Amino acid sequence: MYGNGWGMGWMFMWPIIILVVVLVVVLLVRGSDGGTNRSSGSAPPPGPATGRTRAQEILDERYARGELTDEEYQDRLRRLRDAG
Repeated sequence: MYGNGWGMGWMFMWPIIILVVVLVVVLLVRGSDGGTNRSSGSAPPPGPATGRTRAQEILDERYARGELTDEEYQDRLRRLRDAG
């Protein structure tokens, strides 16, 4: 019925084979990030090198969400730059 008796054995091996393939793919994908730190993201951290501070980032986010008018944004941005 199952040939050499391997029919039932292979049926139980497929989940293990699939699991091994998935694990290999996950490890390859994780290893292909070139050793970079995933938590740092693709953008450099804000600060003197980028000319942006965390305060300016928050201001930009609030403006993008519509919490600030154009005038309020420009005024606060000017104050941030003058203070720095």
